[in-house]
Amino acid sequence: MAADRAPESTAQDAVVRRDLAVRAAVDQGLIGGGDGDEPLVCLLDVAGIRASAAALTAAFATALPAGTPVLHAFAVKAAPLVPVLRLLADAGLGCEVASPGELALARAAGVPPELTVLDSPAKTPAELREALALGIAVNADNAQELARLDALVGSAPTRSPLGLRINPQTGAGAIGALSTATATSKFGFALRDPGMREWLLAAYRDRPWLTRLHVHSGSQGVPLARMAEGVRELHALAGEINAAAGRRQVDTLDIGGGLPVDFTSDAGSPTYAEYVGALRAAVPELFGGAYGLVTEFGRSLLARHGLVVTRVEYTKASGGRAIAVTHAGVQLATRTVYVPEAWPLRMLAYDAKGTPKEGPPVVQDVAGPACFAGDLLAAGRALPELVPGDLVVVPDTGAYCFATPYGYNSLPRPAVYGFTADGPAVRFALVREAQGAASIVAEAGGGQRDALL
Repeated sequence: MAADRAPESTAQDAVVRRDLAVRAAVDQGLIGGGDGDEPLVCLLDVAGIRASAAALTAAFATALPAGTPVLHAFAVKAAPLVPVLRLLADAGLGCEVASPGELALARAAGVPPELTVLDSPAKTPAELREALALGIAVNADNAQELARLDALVGSAPTRSPLGLRINPQTGAGAIGALSTATATSKFGFALRDPGMREWLLAAYRDRPWLTRLHVHSGSQGVPLARMAEGVRELHALAGEINAAAGRRQVDTLDIGGGLPVDFTSDAGSPTYAEYVGALRAAVPELFGGAYGLVTEFGRSLLARHGLVVTRVEYTKASGGRAIAVTHAGVQLATRTVYVPEAWPLRMLAYDAKGTPKEGPPVVQDVAGPACFAGDLLAAGRALPELVPGDLVVVPDTGAYCFATPYGYNSLPRPAVYGFTADGPAVRFALVREAQGAASIVAEAGGGQRDALL
């Protein structure tokens, strides 16, 4: 994507690719009508993902002095799919991992240890030993974890960059469950607690191998100014540590991720450039080149570039409300179903051939297949009237949705395809196979059928 292209232009390009992909998915049999044809498929826009990665790297590169070390580490939890991690690695990104499973995915994708960061509030001794043996960067979350690192660093040399995660206690955003910088957050060292600042200065003074500081105060529902406030607190603490040490002990600041996504339209705001602008306003010294930077974006890189495409199986009415029953629900859009006011998703109507559907709007529910009443992708949504065989397309689902399915009702994980559009021609590449019944049985202990007899 050219750096000077208008956001409106790129958003329109994405809409064109989306329509082409839905039609091609029907034409190529990835989704279709009844009699055993696939009723659900998930799609990833490869060009869109590459454009997001390019926008991220460009936003910081243009603001920093040439040669400033920067690692953009994708938060694997947002889309734990090996081909996605491989694609992002090809675009120059590393991985931020928060579990042994995520680390295994990053390694399977070929992401090198020096481009990997381990964050978790519950790292085991085995996880820490593995990370230090590989040379993976580690951000310790608490004093007890730091004591474990003391023992490990003392027993064996490591090339891992090591640091501490702070909680700047700058306040919550609109979604409490995702707000990591509250006064009582479970994450990091609580910077404003009595005595904590002095404790941190002593911790760094006594451990010359602590060379990083980490903060992650952003997330969905957190405004840019509050995100920037957390980074300002991090930068100030780094300066105090280095002044106390009389040298540049802290050389890298990991500023986390959490750029929110606007799920109400195809517009791309806030952008990475807007976030960098907020940072430059709040803490201009961050861009002086004194520190290397690490970012950990996830949702903002992938959400826009995923589609759920599901067939309308039945339509009905209850209490005067039209209802379209589909195959996509809580197993994919878990947050939307359980907390719809915080995680609304758009619904787009297409006909059975994959063409955007027109017609007068009808207020209707878009329901999922799970056996509880609240399994609704949307309630009371005005759409062209849906009929059996139509398709409902749910955009903005590339992160924390079909990539991280929920096993309600033992509903199978759907197939995921990446797509590229060369003019009207669309090519699909399988990212994850659809889950079969044998896999569901195996996960449910089928191989140990008589274990409890």
